[in-house]
Parts: sequence; structure tokens; C-alpha cells
Amino acid sequence: MTKKIAVLGAGAIGSSIAADLVKAGHDIAVIDQWPAQVEALKAPGLHIQMPDADVNVPVRAFHLCDLASANLEFDIVFLAVKSYDDRWLAEFIKPWLKPDGVLVGTQNGMNDDTLASIIGRDRIVGCALELSAEIFTPGRVKRNTGHKTTWFAVGELDGLYTPRVKEIAAILGSVGRCDVTSNIYGAKWTKLIANTMTMGPFGLLGLGNSEAASLPGMFEISVRLGRESFAVGAALGYRTEAIFGLRADEFAGSSDENLVTAMKTLLGHVSRGRTAPIHDHLKGRRSEMEYISGVVSKKGRELGIPTPCNDAVVEIDRQINRGEIRMDRSNFERLKARV
Repeated sequence: MTKKIAVLGAGAIGSSIAADLVKAGHDIAVIDQWPAQVEALKAPGLHIQMPDADVNVPVRAFHLCDLASANLEFDIVFLAVKSYDDRWLAEFIKPWLKPDGVLVGTQNGMNDDTLASIIGRDRIVGCALELSAEIFTPGRVKRNTGHKTTWFAVGELDGLYTPRVKEIAAILGSVGRCDVTSNIYGAKWTKLIANTMTMGPFGLLGLGNSEAASLPGMFEISVRLGRESFAVGAALGYRTEAIFGLRADEFAGSSDENLVTAMKTLLGHVSRGRTAPIHDHLKGRRSEMEYISGVVSKKGRELGIPTPCNDAVVEIDRQINRGEIRMDRSNFERLKARV
């Protein structure tokens, strides 16, 4: 365990990853832009509350400005920030990434090509993940997926199986199940499909995942969202991949059957929690749905593929972000009216 590892972004996801890696004995530095979080990590450390365990660990934490004098270099950087922050933070961390170092985007969305344009394609390893967590108090994270239901897939962008991607999978194995895939773009798009089916509509309502999923008509809308996202991904050349630790035979069948399997598996993992856009809206921040449902809408327009359901989710989310409407259960009626 001689690798120097940074977790850049100490929100709910980054903190959950960092805590398990510290506990496993890795050399971890946590870097974040939220001053109160960094100060909390410097003092009592990280407290992660999970369904199956509580983790309390001390961590080495740094403000962004600390790196200028910290004399650090990293072999691996796990980037755990919102998609709208990945470009500038990739530029920020680039000087502290070793020449043969690698950056792993532990994020939602299809960000790897953006990261590659900054860091270099040969220094990016792709990652798809399911890890549900939330943070509202500095230093304290409520992690909704325990180790058995947390899942990662990592892969080289060119699909090769390499020693470094196997090493990264072994490291992330301390956090949850981690598969190695030769189809990382397909795995990430399949996860994006699942997110458009759940995160997209649920994030408009402010409800817990179980309550949102049980609303009359939600299942049908979720399947329509998934069909649109699947059609756009297929036109882009992405092959769906068995995700969330499912076996290939469990992911066999028609595209609709696969969509429903992915959605139900995801909901089984995160039924206790609320989806990430809800956390953002509660904190007064804009969500990252432009990088999830918004990508489907944008690529659909470019390809001439209608995406009315994803378009509706994106527009209602934009209205919430602009403060024109509130995140509220009544937005489900707005969504149904539009689709």
C-alpha cells in the first residue's frame, strides 16, 4: 500500500470512499473546496453512518489552497465532485498528479472525455458507480448503501485489461464490490439510463426514493425515460452492460426488461435514501441533471431522436434551479402534463 492517493471532493461520495480507504490502510489525502468540511475532517475526522456499520476515522485533509505548499504528488486521484466542477478541478489537480499517475472520475455522467482532454487520455481510468450517501453536517455522512450494495465498475477507455485498472479495482474493493469491464462507456451509459429513470423524476419532488417510486404512473414514466435514453445511447454506439453487480444472464432479455431490471436493482439498493438532486436543491445549489437527463436531450436533438420525457425533466429541474418553482410533490403533475 505504497501508492499516494488523493480523494478530490469530500462531499458524501468522496468522504465515503476516503473513509473506507483510510480504514483499509491506504495513504490518503482528502482535498475539498468546502472550508467547514475540511476543518471538521482535520479535527474529529470522518464519521460515516451506514445501515450495517459506523465508521469513524481520522483523515489528512487539505483546503485547495494548502496544496501549493504541501509538497505532495499523487499516483491516483479519485475525483468525486459534481459534473459541473470536474473541468476546473481537473486543471487544478493536474500539477500534483505524477507523470505516470491516473485520475479516476468517481462521478455520475459521461465525463471521461472531458477529463482526458485536460489530464491526457492515457492517464484516465473510467468508473461507473452506485454509492448513495448524503451530507448536511460537516464531518458526518449518512451512507445509504452499505458495503454489500455499493458497486463500482472500472475500465480503461480503450477497453484493455491492464495492471493499473486491476489495482484500482482492488483498492475500491474496500468500499464496495468493484468489477473490471472492457466496456466502461457502455457501463457508464447504462448507469446514466438508470439515473434518468430515477434520479431525474424523483429529484423534482423532494420525496424519498421509495415514496417517489410508488406514485401512480411513476413506473410508466420511468420506463419511457429509460427507452429514450437507451435509444440515444444505441445511436451513439454504446452497448448496454450488466451493472450493479448483476450477472450477464440476469441482464438478458429485451431492452425494456433490462431497463426495468436496472431500475429495480438500483431502487433496491437506495430505497432508504433521497436522490442527489434533492440534496442539491435543499442546499440551494443547482443540480447536475444537465449532465444526466440533459445529455440525453442534447444528444437526442443532435441525432434527431425525440426525447420528450427527458426534455420535460430537464426543463422542470431548470425552473427549480432558477427559483421559479419549488421542489415539491406537485411537480409530478407538471411532469405528467408535459409527457
